[in-house]
Amino acid sequence: MASDGKPVTLNVGLYLRVSTAGQVESESLPAQERDCRVWAEAQGHKVAGVFSDPGRSGTLPAGDRPGLTAALDALTTGTIDGLVMRDLDRLARQLTIQEVVLAQVWARPNTAVFTLGGEVPRDDPDDPMRTFARQVMGAAAELERSMLVKRMRDGRRYKAEQGQHANGPAPYGWRSVNGDLRSVQDEQVALGVMRRLAAQGWSHARIAAALREGGHPTKRGGAWSPPVVSRILARDTARTPAQRAYQEERLSLGL
Repeated sequence: MASDGKPVTLNVGLYLRVSTAGQVESESLPAQERDCRVWAEAQGHKVAGVFSDPGRSGTLPAGDRPGLTAALDALTTGTIDGLVMRDLDRLARQLTIQEVVLAQVWARPNTAVFTLGGEVPRDDPDDPMRTFARQVMGAAAELERSMLVKRMRDGRRYKAEQGQHANGPAPYGWRSVNGDLRSVQDEQVALGVMRRLAAQGWSHARIAAALREGGHPTKRGGAWSPPVVSRILARDTARTPAQRAYQEERLSLGL
C-alpha cells in the first residue's frame, strides 16, 4: 500500500511447482498458473514472468530448481518485484529451505512474496510473533510431508513383507496394476525357458540366442542380450519366499 493509501502495482512473477508428473488437477501447473494469474491481476499487479519447476521436490534448495533460481535472479536484477505462488509449500517443503529462500527474496528492499491468501509479511524485529507464526506454519507443512512419506514407506514395507510388488518396475513376466501383479503370458513362457536353460548350465549368451530364435518378447521391445538375461535371472533368483509364494498364487488363480 502506497503512502497515499492506493494499492502499489508491482511486476510479479508466478512461481509454480509440482513434485511429480501425476499430480491431481488442483496441483497441476496449469491450474496453479490460472489461479495465481487471476489473483495477481485482481490485485492490480502485472504478471511479468512465469517460473516453474515441474517434477521438482519442495525439499530441494533453490540451486537445484531451475525455475526458482531464475525467479530469484529476476528479483535480483529488478525484472520483477515480487513472487506469487499458490501457497508457501510451493516455495519449500522444509522450513530451513523456506526461510533461506524468503531471505533471498527480501534481500532487496520493496520486494514481496504473495500467496493466494495475501502478502507474506517481512520479518520485523519489533514483531517477533510474525516470524514465529510463519515458521510454525512452515514446520507444520514439513511435518505433514514427513508423515505422508512415512505412510507411503510403511505401505511399501507391508506389501513387500506380503510378497507383493512394492515399488519400481514390475519384474519380467508381470505387469503391475495398482501395485497388484498380473501375469503376462508371453513373458511367463520366456521366463520358463530362461529358468530351464539356466538350470541346464547354458550361458546367458546361449540363452539370449535361444530367446531370439524363439521370437520371445523382451520387456520393452528391445533385443535379447546376455546382460538382459542376466538381470532377469538375477532378479528372479533373488525373490524372497513371500514373493515366490505370492507370484505362484497369482499364477494358480490365472491372474
